[in-house]
Amino acid sequence: MLVRLRNLSSKNMVKCSVIYFLLFLIQVIHAQNTVCFDIEANPNVGSTAFSDFTKYVRVLDCFSVYAESSIPDAKVLHAAAVAAELLDNDENGEVDDPELKAELAANGALIPIFAYDGSPAMNNFFDHYNGDGAAAVLWHNEIDPNNPGYWGSDATVEEVVHVINAIGHTNIYPLAFAVEPNSSLLTTAMDVARGGQFIQHPNNYPQEAWYHYDDYTCDYECMAIEYLYWCIVTNMGILADAATCTGIADEWEPCTPALFEQTDTLMYALITDNTYLIPQLAPDGNYCSVSINIANEIYPNGFQLHAAYPNPFNPVTAISYEAPIGGQFTIGIFDITGKLVKTLITGEQSSGQGIVQWNGQNSTGIPLPSGVYFYRLSSTDFTATRKIVLLK
Repeated sequence: MLVRLRNLSSKNMVKCSVIYFLLFLIQVIHAQNTVCFDIEANPNVGSTAFSDFTKYVRVLDCFSVYAESSIPDAKVLHAAAVAAELLDNDENGEVDDPELKAELAANGALIPIFAYDGSPAMNNFFDHYNGDGAAAVLWHNEIDPNNPGYWGSDATVEEVVHVINAIGHTNIYPLAFAVEPNSSLLTTAMDVARGGQFIQHPNNYPQEAWYHYDDYTCDYECMAIEYLYWCIVTNMGILADAATCTGIADEWEPCTPALFEQTDTLMYALITDNTYLIPQLAPDGNYCSVSINIANEIYPNGFQLHAAYPNPFNPVTAISYEAPIGGQFTIGIFDITGKLVKTLITGEQSSGQGIVQWNGQNSTGIPLPSGVYFYRLSSTDFTATRKIVLLK
């Protein structure tokens, strides 16, 4: 639901903005994730391949989620939120890459959610589906909205990333992401990461390899899609905890953003190249673009709070903003509990564009732990909040 405040006085507008911000933080902190999508009836129930699905979510007009009736609504919405966060990484309500949006829409990109591997609905889907939009599936027991993308708990990020890459990026940027041998920057980097070009799965990878997937059913092209996934989520910081690093070491070694940047320099350069607009922020299962910046809808030519860069960051990020007139406003950093941990700007400020940096420290100069934070710009008649991720 879009919140409009056009008829409120400045004083009431500030009160409503503050209340909205606090409610938003409470929703983030407690229980169910905030997802601004509606589950609809299956629009393709007349198609044999899709006839067993009863739940449907259309994501940003280019990606679809289909689910069996036994899949809880929270899990269906989680898949939709993750897809939206990956496609709209700055969460402004628009897909970051228009070419990617067009390609996914043209191919009917989708993720089906089945009750279990080999369910009647799954068998029916693959017996009759003849489209170009399905590159991965999800099952009921591998979706955990409370642990987005966490290895061993939630496969949603992995499978949705696979679909976006296989149906989208490989087609619109073939010189960068094509998966055939000797075809792209991706495959060149993968041959280095595997210690050589192996069209067939080798019995043993060379000692210098850091990507050594051992699934014999996964051919070279499949290996490239898996490799691209590992690189993207490693850069996001999803795999950085000690338990995950240990658990995936037999397949993927550079599990932290720092290790990835140091070890796999070719892929780090590729997926951080803004030409391709690969998502840099890890999904957290919350997607509601109106919560990011209510007041820009009210004052489109007024204050603006822009995306921080880099984000995720370590050790410093830059936050840019625009002030239409000089006056009093503040920019503060809040933790996940809603507590103000650092004030970056306060008091009388001049009009125009500005940039302020944050070094991940609190107001007393103590480094803060890794995690999700919020930066907020507020004046007498404007409040805007955005999310930022600190990685260590």
